[in-house]
Amino acid sequence: MFEVIQKRDGCQTSFDESKITDAIFKAARAVGGEDRTRAIELTLKVLKVLKSKYNGQVFGVEEVQDIVEKVLIEQGHASTAKAYILYRDKRTRMRESKSDLMDVVAEILTETDKENANVSNSPSAKMLQIAGAASKRYYLGCLIPEEMANAHIKGDIHIHDLDWYGKTLTCLQVPLGRLLKEGFNTGHGYIRPPKRPNSATALTAIILQSSQNDMHGGQSYAAFDRDMAEFVTDADDKEIYQAMEALVYNLNSMHSRAGAQVPFSSINLGTVTSETGRAITKNLLLAFEAGLGRGENPIFPNIIFRLKAGINFNPEDVNYDLFQLALRVAAKRLNPSFSFMDSSFNAQYGDQVAYMGCRSRVMANRHGETVTDGRGNLSFTTINLPRLGIRAQGDLDQFWQLLNKQLKLVFRQLHHRFQVQAKLKVKDMPFIMGQKLYLGSEKLKFDDPIETVIKQGTLAVGFIGLAETLASLIGEHHGESAAAQKAGLEIVAFMRQKTDQACEEFDLNYTLLATPAEGLSGRFVKMDAKEYGQIPGVTDKDYYTNSFHVPVKFAINAFEKIKIEGLYHQYCNAGHISYVELSSPPVHNLSVMEDIIRFMGKSDMGYTAINFPVDFCSGCNFLGVIDQDTCPQCGAIFIRRIHREGLDV
Repeated sequence: MFEVIQKRDGCQTSFDESKITDAIFKAARAVGGEDRTRAIELTLKVLKVLKSKYNGQVFGVEEVQDIVEKVLIEQGHASTAKAYILYRDKRTRMRESKSDLMDVVAEILTETDKENANVSNSPSAKMLQIAGAASKRYYLGCLIPEEMANAHIKGDIHIHDLDWYGKTLTCLQVPLGRLLKEGFNTGHGYIRPPKRPNSATALTAIILQSSQNDMHGGQSYAAFDRDMAEFVTDADDKEIYQAMEALVYNLNSMHSRAGAQVPFSSINLGTVTSETGRAITKNLLLAFEAGLGRGENPIFPNIIFRLKAGINFNPEDVNYDLFQLALRVAAKRLNPSFSFMDSSFNAQYGDQVAYMGCRSRVMANRHGETVTDGRGNLSFTTINLPRLGIRAQGDLDQFWQLLNKQLKLVFRQLHHRFQVQAKLKVKDMPFIMGQKLYLGSEKLKFDDPIETVIKQGTLAVGFIGLAETLASLIGEHHGESAAAQKAGLEIVAFMRQKTDQACEEFDLNYTLLATPAEGLSGRFVKMDAKEYGQIPGVTDKDYYTNSFHVPVKFAINAFEKIKIEGLYHQYCNAGHISYVELSSPPVHNLSVMEDIIRFMGKSDMGYTAINFPVDFCSGCNFLGVIDQDTCPQCGAIFIRRIHREGLDV
């Protein structure tokens, strides 16, 4: 009857009516049918409609599929029609995904995505990002349940590190002390314990590099000054400084993840009062202050100086001088940031709490010891909070319903990802699990699944854009009125309450994250502006404001900003950070900087930093604020700009 059919790309091919029969029969079998004869009869009816409608004209694949759906419904095969429609939709999404993938590959081949500051533009980096782009489309099209995949695609939620969905975990507080004392194997031979500071810091860098090759997020040391202490016992300051200088150099030059990145690394220190512990903290800070070989600002490690009254926070404390040094280095280099061991939610754990540069905090544990070492976040997913505010159109009851529904979706999606991760085996993470870095992994054999071990990790629900959410709901954000602040606290407290309930429902360590990722906030606002138009104070900007932050461009006293944001830290047990933004490095105002840090501690914050631009001219080594396209000293255009919130993971 028909000779040709037009494919979706415009080309014509031979018409084969058996393909219609096969498609109908496959849909019928999906709902329990087994009558191929009936499928042939339905095919004849489809052909009859085609003959009547097109009468010799060429038609396309989509037209045939439309008629198949119509015939199935008219002939009383509603369930078969539904199965056919679902299969057709899935195939459509796969085709669109493949086409989109080719566009993404073309962009990556030109230049890698530069949202992540430690991703290079090397051939291996491009290959890794191409693989990542393909992985995302596979997971969205073939693995993740459709409701969850669509929520990500539409921008209702964001599944972080989607390209690694089923292959590994996010981050880890590495048990450095044990690895250095016992030695370890990277897969190419046994590395014996070090004897001197230089070899100890060299292995410290290798451990970070090796563990990062097994994971997609950051790696951290929870108590670097404690774990390194015995390896500097007989060393003088010169030897210790050289070892710390080598560590800084290594972490800014050695490659991980097939050469695509330098290790995303964090180091917690500051609370060890022994002579060796103090020497380690002092010399690492001095090495970071000196910078790289030409004075460039190091990006890694993220140094986190832990503050605790009686140890280093007050003038009479034994490590107060190290706090002063940390302030001086931070005023020049952005690092260190500061964490508070005496905050209401950290104090109960003594000196156990540690953070990562990506703001992660891992503490409570339903399935093991309440410790930081050897544990990390398994995965996290962020809710597009402003979109819920927009959809509610000022109706608070509607907003609570939307938020509750979205939280439940994310809890289920994180549980789905956990179930996928739980099927991984020790051999899939040969360094992290094979070398017993993860708490409890010493009980596993090479072919064992890792579920019993990773139950001790956390699943984090994130949120972004509280300020814009409040603006869409009540017309102002929490920096503008007490009423908005009250509403903001109620929203975040509600999310934490529901997250704690999810812990009971799923018997896993669900936590609430104050998502810090700028790249994500840019993605959300672009999608919302396209769908809902330009809404003043909401979609009329390049980025949604990170987590619970007061918008950076809003004119507010630094101490008032701290008071407002400090109340949110207690709810975000998966991680949180607050900044004070300065226009230039505060190298001549250390007393003011100390006042700010002290007030942050008084305001019950957990993790904080002072933020300011750091610009470096690669031509003449000028370091300072360069508010133009060329260096004010030599006129060169090769300017390296570093801004902490640009480090998006």
